Amino acid sequence: MKIVRKIEKLIKDRFFRSKAILIYGARQVGKTTLIENLFDDVSKVLFFNGDEADVRETLKNMTSTRLKSLIGDYKIVCIDEAQRIENIGITLKLFTDKLKDILIIATSSSSFELADKMNEPLTGRKYEFTLYPLSFDEMVGFHGLLDETRLLNHRLIYGYYPEIVTVPGMEAEHLRLISDSYLYKDLFMLDNIKKPVILQKLVKALALQVGSEVSYNELSRLIEADKETVVKYIDALEKSFIIFQLPSLSRNLRNEIKKSRKIYFHDNGIRNAVINNFSPIQNRSDAGALWENYFISERKKFLHNKGVKVDYYFWRTNQQQEIDLIEEVDNKLNAYEIKWTKDSAFFSKTFENAYPDASLNLVNRDNFVKYLM
Repeated sequence: MKIVRKIEKLIKDRFFRSKAILIYGARQVGKTTLIENLFDDVSKVLFFNGDEADVRETLKNMTSTRLKSLIGDYKIVCIDEAQRIENIGITLKLFTDKLKDILIIATSSSSFELADKMNEPLTGRKYEFTLYPLSFDEMVGFHGLLDETRLLNHRLIYGYYPEIVTVPGMEAEHLRLISDSYLYKDLFMLDNIKKPVILQKLVKALALQVGSEVSYNELSRLIEADKETVVKYIDALEKSFIIFQLPSLSRNLRNEIKKSRKIYFHDNGIRNAVINNFSPIQNRSDAGALWENYFISERKKFLHNKGVKVDYYFWRTNQQQEIDLIEEVDNKLNAYEIKWTKDSAFFSKTFENAYPDASLNLVNRDNFVKYLM
């Protein structure tokens, strides 16, 4: 029995519409497996791997005539790790303009590289999707709600990377391998990432500050790098699907924090691998931060996999009143206060008065399920 990715249906609905399908996602989150699951007969798919040197040489500087000769009778073409291929944007444009009956799918583990190479050539010619690690909702579909809720403490420590979920008993070892071998692979190929040691120090610093507001100046001092490098590296980490940011919401009040941010990891297991701490949740001083990271990342995956367009924020005042997560959907605000123990949760009256139409949700271990499926 396979784990069905919720995003499969959204992608299939865009098949054969004379547009390229672009699938972004970190390495090892299952992009290749997703491609295989999208088609009943994988032998009908012409597959290229951009990590291979001869493939990169073959596909660079293509013409429509050469493309037609290369793909022959295939109607479906997939280019994996497409960001590594020179002039890939022009090649994909040829597919959409000259080979309209061909379904072309490109995957990439670094959105900035692929986007930079394709934004102009593929304007109006692409559908874009992001594949994240497995989700709570997807795992409920795989082995049921009871089994998945029983595994909550395990997921808080080891996360949802497919290899971690499907090969039980070797979670810590495999997470270290992913972290050491794949996490920074694309980043280290970039011209503007010139100091790998600084990058690794930065990731660890961010991992230790999950759930807290992040100061670029403080990070700069901590890792002994200039602020511009910190900003540049955080942007690269975000576009490699390792971290994501929540900006502060500021609309109504003079004392709202206006220009601040929190940074979370897309996967709890990767976060714990970065700090090399796989201790059980009951022995953790950071249980609250792990729970907050888990719920926010899972909520993002759940809504993304449904195709819902959302803007995410946190909220805080100068008097330290705070809301952990705020979603804005169609101009409506949904606020979430996320606590590991339910008896410690309450909402700021200041927020309620400032945003009377916002929905208020107190999230804890006993009720989180209704928000994630």
